[in-house]
Amino acid sequence: MTDASEQPPDGRGRRRGRRSRARAEIDRARADFDHANERIKQRTGRDLIGAIVIGLVIGIALLLSLLIWKPVFILFVLAAAGTGIFEFGRALQAGGRRIDLAPQLVGMLAMVASAWFLPLWEHWVVVCAAVVLVVVWRLVAAAAGRRRTAGGSLWQDVLAGVLVQLYVPFTGSLAIILLRQASGELWVLAFIVLAIVADTSAYATGLTLGKHPMAPRVSPKKTWEGFAGAVVGAVIAGILLSFFMLGLPWATGIIFGLVILFTATIGDLGESMIKRDLGIKDMSSWLPGHGGVLDRLDSILPSAGAALALYYLLTPLVTQ
Repeated sequence: MTDASEQPPDGRGRRRGRRSRARAEIDRARADFDHANERIKQRTGRDLIGAIVIGLVIGIALLLSLLIWKPVFILFVLAAAGTGIFEFGRALQAGGRRIDLAPQLVGMLAMVASAWFLPLWEHWVVVCAAVVLVVVWRLVAAAAGRRRTAGGSLWQDVLAGVLVQLYVPFTGSLAIILLRQASGELWVLAFIVLAIVADTSAYATGLTLGKHPMAPRVSPKKTWEGFAGAVVGAVIAGILLSFFMLGLPWATGIIFGLVILFTATIGDLGESMIKRDLGIKDMSSWLPGHGGVLDRLDSILPSAGAALALYYLLTPLVTQ
């Protein structure tokens, strides 16, 4: 016969039972989540958990840089543009193009500095000078090289170098021009949030409802159902951001949302065309669940110029 003093009290036994059931529920929920994540990964090729964690870290750092001291955002642009140049240049080099990184990085530094310190017209002069530097560098390097380069191939190299300079650092510099305006940090934050909302809405809607491919030859996984979800998400986000963050009439949010949706979609499809032409899935694998830096910036970079234009058009309507 067992001594009663060796038996656990009823209260302690019930607590142990509750803890066991709680652990079982947690394990079951984790298994269900892992199963759902694996299904999503098989369908989209993305690691959902890694994508969420990386996205949250970058988003929080970006938010703090804009709201605490906005010049810190320039460091984000420099890091993103420099990494984007390296990724894009390496992908083009793998495709047979000759890309000179030195003039690309010099041009990037000049564009970013002029966007923050110089008047707008002088910034355009720096942009032209940066493009000329890239072109002349490639021509001189080709002339001094031991191996002869076919004329068509040479000009393809020149055009590829110009594309890198205009696609990455130039569009990034437009975000800095917007940043230096009155309440510019709010506008930068608003257009980035809009581009992310449009991309996320398209992803979620396409994943659950997508049946009709939008551009099967360019990006087979993008669907019209996903685009419809992006329209709804972008318009709602545009209205909320315009009215509550930017102090604009709510109706301007519809314009804001649709314009950024258009540029974000063009940027997304444009990068997909480039990657498809180069025969690659991602620009790199540096960001788990996202691919490369440019794979996350493809919808944001083209939207910077549109946001800057909307700033000049809509700020006269800011409510007092």
